[in-house]
Amino acid sequence: MPAFPGSMFLLLLLACLVGVQPAAWAADTRKPTAGALEPVMAGEFALQNGQLDDAARWYLEAARATDDAGLAERATRIALLANDDTRAAEGMKLWRARAPQSLAMRAAEATLALRRGDERLASRDLESLVRDRDPDGWRHALIALGNGGKDPKLSARLLARLVDSNAIPDNLQAWLAFGGLAQRLDEEPLAERMVAEVVKRFPGEPRVALLRASQLREAGKLDNARTALSGLQPQVERDADLRLAVAAEYDALGDAAAAAAVLARGPQDEQSYGLRASLLARAEDNVALARLYDELRKGAVEPDPQRRLLLGQTAEFLKRYPEALEWYRGVPGGSQRWTARLRAANVLHELKRGAEAYAEARKLQTEASASEDARRDAYLLEAELGTKDKDDAGELDAYARGLAVYPDDAALLYSRALAWERRDMIDRAEADFRKILVAEPDNVAALNALGYTLADRTTRFTEALELIDRARVAEPGSSAIIDSYGWVLYRLGRNKEALVELRRAFALDKDPEIGAHLGEVLWVTGNKDEARKYFEEARKLDPENRALKRALMKFSP
Repeated sequence: MPAFPGSMFLLLLLACLVGVQPAAWAADTRKPTAGALEPVMAGEFALQNGQLDDAARWYLEAARATDDAGLAERATRIALLANDDTRAAEGMKLWRARAPQSLAMRAAEATLALRRGDERLASRDLESLVRDRDPDGWRHALIALGNGGKDPKLSARLLARLVDSNAIPDNLQAWLAFGGLAQRLDEEPLAERMVAEVVKRFPGEPRVALLRASQLREAGKLDNARTALSGLQPQVERDADLRLAVAAEYDALGDAAAAAAVLARGPQDEQSYGLRASLLARAEDNVALARLYDELRKGAVEPDPQRRLLLGQTAEFLKRYPEALEWYRGVPGGSQRWTARLRAANVLHELKRGAEAYAEARKLQTEASASEDARRDAYLLEAELGTKDKDDAGELDAYARGLAVYPDDAALLYSRALAWERRDMIDRAEADFRKILVAEPDNVAALNALGYTLADRTTRFTEALELIDRARVAEPGSSAIIDSYGWVLYRLGRNKEALVELRRAFALDKDPEIGAHLGEVLWVTGNKDEARKYFEEARKLDPENRALKRALMKFSP
């Protein structure tokens, strides 16, 4: 899909939790030996063109020509990304010979075994990692298990085997991470078993109750999840991190008002006030939002820019637009001043003072004292106002004038490309995406968006795959990019491979567009009951999603 979600789910979430970053294959800056120089250059050229098969071949040749463990690792990882298990195995053999005790190498071995469906070997490798003396061993096993396999059922069986053999270390963080993985593999019995084990091992630990609530939510037992969360109320006042986590879980339950109430318990600052205001606005709880607004006004005696900006935003949430305008215009200075000016223009538009709104945006575009970003954002705002007014000419004119001032600005080009795509003007959308890539050849968002657009809206599937593969090299764990990869595989007729990738993407991020894509591929492969399940999940997330609407029109499930 062309845009990235606010947060990648499983892989990046787990990576932050366990302290192991998912591998990316950026250019290796170490100088290769003479015999490896030519194939390395050829491999990099192939990578820059999205030709992963050729890159895997060249990098393996480079790894053979030197004793460098780094080149062997790079050759292995590129081959894995290219789904070339034969070259991955050969690269792995070289890597193992040069760095036999490396946790990264052993995790890659487990990944390759998972990819091949070799349950016995994968089990051995994973257990070796989690039992390793190095305290980071289990973290590498977790990443391999969570992102390495093609079959979620196999990953679940291997995780269950780790539990059966008591291999997971007696470490709360490890159990929470593996328990979260069980949930995202849709293995409810295993997740319940792991939560019960964590409760037994770490009684009274609030993060265990939080995991339990998350598990119940994933299983659709929403009332039980709320009961589990309610037991954490006494602790949230003393623990700021727990307070944020409990609020996030209430938000995931669809109860933004309860999330805001949790955040209200404990010391307050501008961040917590802002989060509360946003949550209450989403919950449409105007009574509580008005109380918060009154509380904020009492503390606004001094002309603090951050507080006045927050008051303007809260008044805007309450649709008290004249008050919001007054607060925004009263922001005295600092970086908040420019945000307030942009918001003020938006408020003028809400007040049906369109001419003034446009005038304010255009004034900011030429404000000499404003930052470059603020001036650029004023063009983006003007275009957005044109979209709201269904003024196609005005929207496109704002982009054109902005690009006349900032001709290579990626944000303006990207937004205009999406505007062209909405109008089915794919050639113009492509031209803008390519302008970004001329200035920034490694712009991952543009690579993915252009690749997805070509896959979704044209028949240039091979070209789309090369662009998406370039994005995958940079960010192999991105759910948005994995979704694009799965979608282009489907468009190429490689349905079995597409299902593997789309399932991975949906496990990482419960996004409506990914769910719609997964449902469509399941439908055309004859799995209509399962397809209906994903269509329904996508509908609950966003019934207006364009990909979902197109799928439902095609298949009428």
